[in-house]
Amino acid sequence: MTRLALTRRHLLSATGAVLATGIAGLRAPAHAQGLAPTPTMRGGSNNYRPGAPLVDRIGGGGFLTTGTVRRAGDGMPLAGQRIQVWAHTTEGHERDERSHGATLTDANGVFRMDMPQIVPAFGQPHGHLAYDSGEFQTVFLRPVMASAGETSLTVDFVLVPA
Repeated sequence: MTRLALTRRHLLSATGAVLATGIAGLRAPAHAQGLAPTPTMRGGSNNYRPGAPLVDRIGGGGFLTTGTVRRAGDGMPLAGQRIQVWAHTTEGHERDERSHGATLTDANGVFRMDMPQIVPAFGQPHGHLAYDSGEFQTVFLRPVMASAGETSLTVDFVLVPA
């Protein structure tokens, strides 16, 4: 049986390690160094409409799509970035102009879009989102929801300069 001897040196070393981790890990800003960019997803650009209008809400609303937009590398939030959202919903197909809208991120890089309930298209409930402002590389996403009963979708973007 191995016996661990706790000496003053062990205690000071352990305390120092905990404090260092706490200071560097828990108290550091939530910006990851080396944050990898979000890759474009296959099928994400289906039915994309360049220049979709900025809107407060798509249709009657009731389904919330939210997320954050951050810069690759340092993870800094990006304000004023355009995110386009479209989907097959209870009010229209993803091909329909009325099923498209865009919004801008706030000062914390957060976006939100209220839209009608997303319903399955081709057997899957999914949304489409695009970063298309031009300052960074365009990214198209097609997140699939676990269930058609979900009433929200959260999607994050990590962008690299164009």
